[in-house]
Amino acid sequence: MTVRRSTPLVVGGVCVSLVVIVAVLALVLPRAEGGPDPGELPALAASRGIELGVAVAVDPLRDDPAYRDLVADHYTSVTAENTMKWEHVQPERGRFDWSGPDTVVDFAVENGLDVRGHTLLWHNQQPAWLSEGSYDADGLRAIMREHMEALLGRYQGRVSSWDVINEPFVDDGPELRGNLWLDTLGEDYIAQALTMAHEVDPEAELYINEFNVEGPGPKADALYALASDLLERGVPLHGVGLQGHFVHGTVPDDLARNMARFSDLGLDVEISELDVRIPEPVTEAAVAEQGEEYRRVVEACLEVERCSGVTVWGVTDAHSWIPEWFPGHDAALPFDPSYRPKPALNGMAEALGRRRRPS
Repeated sequence: MTVRRSTPLVVGGVCVSLVVIVAVLALVLPRAEGGPDPGELPALAASRGIELGVAVAVDPLRDDPAYRDLVADHYTSVTAENTMKWEHVQPERGRFDWSGPDTVVDFAVENGLDVRGHTLLWHNQQPAWLSEGSYDADGLRAIMREHMEALLGRYQGRVSSWDVINEPFVDDGPELRGNLWLDTLGEDYIAQALTMAHEVDPEAELYINEFNVEGPGPKADALYALASDLLERGVPLHGVGLQGHFVHGTVPDDLARNMARFSDLGLDVEISELDVRIPEPVTEAAVAEQGEEYRRVVEACLEVERCSGVTVWGVTDAHSWIPEWFPGHDAALPFDPSYRPKPALNGMAEALGRRRRPS
């Protein structure tokens, strides 16, 4: 998913970034006023045996101390929102840009946070040399291995899990999505990629990550069938990520039950990209109800024995991908544009504080 770029303002002939304005506001406003104390959420998550993660953007992580504090104070793991994707990390074949991934991983190591790698094979955000190239099966497999050996190899021992396959199915159905990998290697590209990633980093947990599979339905059934087949064949698949990009009012009541069937296969399962976007105009009532939705999602995870965690897809509404990709929606995350906590943060704390894992 892509992060919205900051919009320039012209004030007295001077161009000022909204990101800078938000950072300044965050320094003068009470930090996390009304929300959990710094360190409270990570301690609660650890006591329940799950990760509470967040997707981070490179620029504010590098340049904004208040942003970094929110991440370190309230989460146990980080996922690179964009910077580990092909177009960023290997813009030209054989030329790797490690500046962004190093920023994320170094920050995590310095702050004692886990790291989820995102993502290896996806139909989107590919560099032109890859998406517009012409390859036979052997040539494409060679490119896959080069990329994995460079990326997984660099962070081996520091990135604990990887979304190896991202969004393999069409948006709203059970069919595999046509893409470079499927068109060149056939349906077995998923097994080949998982096997290759395991060969490069045998200690990493390997995931398939998908959206519109949070509740039962044909697409969720197709993901379940795929996972079952891979496991029966001995393919190294360790977990599935159910992304959790919800519209306000659509968190499914049977989320935990759907997650449990993947857990029953012996897989870890997690909510990997949680946000709850609210149709505009955003009201106080909707923001309060959103807090209950975040609570319900975390509670669902805690009901499932092998739910490994919940990752929120962005730190604050100031850096959210939602307004760009879903015009007419906003306010999807636990911190507002001025970095103040919203009821969503308290909702997660409430769930972690009162719900214990099944014995």
